[in-house]
Amino acid sequence: MVGLASEVHHDWLTGHGVIPVTYGDGVADRIRQVTGKVDAFIDTVGGDYIELALSLGVEPSRIDTIARFDAVEKYGVKAEGNAAGASASVLAELAGLIVDGKLEVPIAGTFPLSQVQEAYRLLEQGHIGGKVVLIP
Repeated sequence: MVGLASEVHHDWLTGHGVIPVTYGDGVADRIRQVTGKVDAFIDTVGGDYIELALSLGVEPSRIDTIARFDAVEKYGVKAEGNAAGASASVLAELAGLIVDGKLEVPIAGTFPLSQVQEAYRLLEQGHIGGKVVLIP
């Protein structure tokens, strides 16, 4: 499995069995260097990542996006990521995996609701390595 990330996150990816590849100019070549063939692609960012996946030879039915809904009609890719997790049973299953230590959800910071502006300031930094949690 290959994961695109900035270099600051490469150790985390490696520790989770993922081959890290730095995004940016030349990313397609870097991906080809570490893996001969890309079988599937998950886009959580948007931008040109759908086009990147297609240029790597990934079949549109094996590309899923949560950010480029226009690509569903344009290229025939899937946009099932958000919908798949939108049920109580799936959320319960994920919670169970977290409790059992089989699923890790990195938390970059927690904030009381009264500090929502500080939470957004952290988010604005980008590439923070985890989720920001608001506590009501």
